[in-house]
Amino acid sequence: MDRRVFLQHAAGTVVAASLPGASFAVDPARQQKMIGIQVGAVSFVDEGVSKVLDECQQSAAVNTLFVATFTYGRGIAGRQVPGQPLPDHGSQRYDTDTFFGGSYTKVNPKYYTNTAFKDFRAPDLGNFDVLEQVIPEAKKRGMKTICWYEDVFRRGLPNVEKLQEVELSGKKAATLCFNNPDYLSWLQDIAEDWSRSYDIDGIMWGSERQGALSNVLGASHAHPQPSAATCFCEFCYAKARRQGVNPERAKQGFLELEKFVLASRKGVRPVDGSYVEFWRLMLRYPELLAWESLWTSSLREAQKAIYDRVKGINPKLGVGWHIWHNNSFNPIYRAEQDLAEMAPYSDFLKIVMYQNCAGERMADYINSVGTSYFSDVPKQELLEFHYRVLDYGKEASLKDLPVTGFSADYVYRETMRAKKALEGSKTKLWPGIDIDIPTAGGNAKCTPDGTKAVVLAAFRGGAEGVILSRKYSEMKLENLRAAGGALKEVGLG
Repeated sequence: MDRRVFLQHAAGTVVAASLPGASFAVDPARQQKMIGIQVGAVSFVDEGVSKVLDECQQSAAVNTLFVATFTYGRGIAGRQVPGQPLPDHGSQRYDTDTFFGGSYTKVNPKYYTNTAFKDFRAPDLGNFDVLEQVIPEAKKRGMKTICWYEDVFRRGLPNVEKLQEVELSGKKAATLCFNNPDYLSWLQDIAEDWSRSYDIDGIMWGSERQGALSNVLGASHAHPQPSAATCFCEFCYAKARRQGVNPERAKQGFLELEKFVLASRKGVRPVDGSYVEFWRLMLRYPELLAWESLWTSSLREAQKAIYDRVKGINPKLGVGWHIWHNNSFNPIYRAEQDLAEMAPYSDFLKIVMYQNCAGERMADYINSVGTSYFSDVPKQELLEFHYRVLDYGKEASLKDLPVTGFSADYVYRETMRAKKALEGSKTKLWPGIDIDIPTAGGNAKCTPDGTKAVVLAAFRGGAEGVILSRKYSEMKLENLRAAGGALKEVGLG
């Protein structure tokens, strides 16, 4: 057996090879795998629509575009993050002075009658309408277009203060509240606008946030401040009361938890240790867990509302969700991502499995919780505990992890786990693959060999597709082409 056939057998013919007497030939059904890429409007303006589409298709056999249609964040829109090396394509200038964000399509006012948030057209690119320009050219090439929007906003937008969450400190947050009817309506309205106004193939929405419990504990790689935990607005209070939860007791519990975390970060150890003290507070204030559950259920209700609105317009449109990278680090957050529960209102799930930046992000997470409720545990031991409970194999030490990143085995294991959780459902699993996501200087960087390995690992784990992430404007073409090389090896190129 030559090397190419061997790799097709080992990495690509997962289902077929598991059957007695199965052939190693490529199953024609596998040719329909979804190969996606996330791309922002600025790339089409900088390089031209045709050039970007041709590059994506020729380099990596992309058949689905996840177009950043709305966001105020740099993660999925704009050029390369300032300070990071510019890639080998596109404008060789940062857009620090021009990037603002918002909707990169026209806004049809008739769809936004039930929300105060109406003025959100992105000013960055003038009148450029990314869907209007991209969809016809994509269809010529047999490529689908999915609108990709995320739960990221700015302070100071017209009327946005009416939708904002309230922090534990009492200040208005930059984030918006799922229990606020204005925001819940807006999330559905913009999906309806795209579904009716353009010939799209689907919608993906992402919310990289978590509830107050994990935020006060600092249980993410973003190191949130306890006082910024959300949400404590009038709508959350009203919903809590309807569900029999005392909001005043919940807030008092979080204020006590905040005191505990801040003291722990200063090296103050409770008499019985940090972990015991954390559980003492949880037992004294069961409202802490109830409030976390309330926040998570509100997120799920928002997803269901988007799904139902879109399906009511056109049942053929695909609707799915981007699941935040914190799913790979925080067991509390992972427990909240019940994939079987989400499946009935999810045509697909993009679960983030960004292998390179996972290294520094996991290290940041461990250093954060290692100074709060896990401060009794040496950090290397704490990392090993998380490897065990999250079912990771042999990965790097805390000292080396930011430099090495995670291995392809991490992508394989996460894909296998998610596939098992979705067993028996209609939901497709499309792992998010890291291609040149920015990391700190000296930390893990994308390479062609590494890219190829993780794409093969995702398909070996049973994925129905992959989404090359975070955005085309960050990616080096050699790494994009390496993804294409992996796809050719499994008969998908």
